Amino acid sequence: MGMTITEKILARAAGKEKVAPGELIDASIDIVMCVDVTTPPAISMLAEKGIDKVFDREKIVVTPDHFQPAKDIKSAELHKRLDEWARRHKIKYYYKIGRAGVCHALLPEQGHIRPGEVIVGPDSHTCTYGAFAAFGTGIGSTDAAAAIATGELWFKVPASIKFVLNGSLGPGVYSKDVILSIIARIGVDGALYKAMEFVGPALAEMSMEARMTITNMAIEAGAKNGIIGFDNVTKQYLNEHLKDKTDYTVYESDKDAEYVSVEEFDCSAIEPMVALPPLPSSGVPIGKCAGKEMDQAYIGSCTNGRIEDLRIAAKILKGKAVAIRTIVVPATPTIWKQAKDEDLFDIFYDASCVIAAPTCGACLGGFMGVLAAGEKCISTTNRNFVGRMGHPKSEVYLASPATAAASAIEGKLADPREYL
Repeated sequence: MGMTITEKILARAAGKEKVAPGELIDASIDIVMCVDVTTPPAISMLAEKGIDKVFDREKIVVTPDHFQPAKDIKSAELHKRLDEWARRHKIKYYYKIGRAGVCHALLPEQGHIRPGEVIVGPDSHTCTYGAFAAFGTGIGSTDAAAAIATGELWFKVPASIKFVLNGSLGPGVYSKDVILSIIARIGVDGALYKAMEFVGPALAEMSMEARMTITNMAIEAGAKNGIIGFDNVTKQYLNEHLKDKTDYTVYESDKDAEYVSVEEFDCSAIEPMVALPPLPSSGVPIGKCAGKEMDQAYIGSCTNGRIEDLRIAAKILKGKAVAIRTIVVPATPTIWKQAKDEDLFDIFYDASCVIAAPTCGACLGGFMGVLAAGEKCISTTNRNFVGRMGHPKSEVYLASPATAAASAIEGKLADPREYL
């Protein structure tokens, strides 16, 4: 029996020729991603054990992003601890305030993600990096401490589910609609501790940014990781972004690899989707919820804060004015500048949007867009749990940047296809 791409990557990391689902392995880590909220506790754990070292200062990437710029004294203290630690250990890739960005957009953009590697980070959406034919998964602060100090972690090899994306996306339909459709079918535990492997002709037509949106939300189906095979789209992106280490190993699933199941989707039939609160699995076509009044629209996050997302939103907002509070957050300083240089900011300004510096703040209900009791937000983020963006009695509706922009104009859930 052959192996899946996920199994091959983990076998390489474990120094084995072959691994099987359910097997426990000790794996070498290629990149540890560190952020401001969850890394300081890991640093404290190491200090309590008398450990003040990092396994490789060039394989740890640090950026404050959840509460940057600092929103209060507690977040400022987190930033200070992260800053002092990164400086003390001379971390080569430390993106401090001014160059800091939403981690899962920043690392690929800055050339830190390569095919065939194992990337971990104390943030659940580290699965985003699977878009590059890599194994990316979120870990807790305790595991982050171990990875920082030793460069190794143990894993249980996940079984894989194959998702075949057939057809082509229609006008006004995007990769966010695809992943919301998938999660609506299988549920928030439909891929529990599984590898979600995405293939198919619809995927081949998607950009790397669109693919990252899909793997980003694998965790919303309970997956250990999401992964997409290497192709010319991947290669072109890497050619443009890799800076230092340009060599990498590409793994492909064997034809006789074993899957728990194979799920097929006709992407030509997918409509703009909205995940109703309180679960990402509550996705319905826009036609079933259009007209519901909103109080806020949010366009940003590690799911949909990239330049492609901002262009999509700007295309719909151009020449229009928003009817509700609308917040636009480019995910990194590079994206921020690119949006400005492309005059997207003029479009957002003319439409009366708020444009913010890169931050995760609104997505997790931290700052820069917190909701009051009873308020409803159409959001391009990845989670709509109770209280996710603020008050426990607020509501979050997940959608693509196009649907969020159309809804901002109308002040209620709206079909973006009417604006194209």
